[in-house]
Amino acid sequence: MSTLESQIIRRLTRRKQTLAVAESCTGGYIAHRLTNVPGASVVFLAGLVTYSNEAKRKFLKVSARSLKQHGAVSEVVAREMAEGARRACGADYALSVTGIAGPGGGTPGKPVGTVFIGLASARKTWVFHRFNPGERLAFKQTTADQALAALGAVLKVGRRWQVVV
Repeated sequence: MSTLESQIIRRLTRRKQTLAVAESCTGGYIAHRLTNVPGASVVFLAGLVTYSNEAKRKFLKVSARSLKQHGAVSEVVAREMAEGARRACGADYALSVTGIAGPGGGTPGKPVGTVFIGLASARKTWVFHRFNPGERLAFKQTTADQALAALGAVLKVGRRWQVVV
């Protein structure tokens, strides 16, 4: 059985396109899944784990104003993370994730399980707001599935992975 990440790597390889990821709440889990695919080094340029706000600012050029006004877990920051990773790495596509894995850290407006997934290409950036309550590992797995499914949909990788973009 072919995994979503292997289909993504094959499609990017055929297209001679590249990918970078910027992860916060998943702590490198998406990069881990991608790099488990033989041949990923041809298309996977970098995985940046920007867990702190300072790292988001320094490496992805997320604006201090966005972080202050909207918080790290927001549509605006997910967008800036994806676009910043794409620019910094010179990639054709970049995924970003920022969220609250728990068990603490949630608020009434942003409860534990809140996540924003960004996907940037040269022509467009999408941001998806999802809610994945549960324990930390399940949160990471579900969030990674959702991020890869979004990329798969944009790349038109198999009908099985389609999501609304």
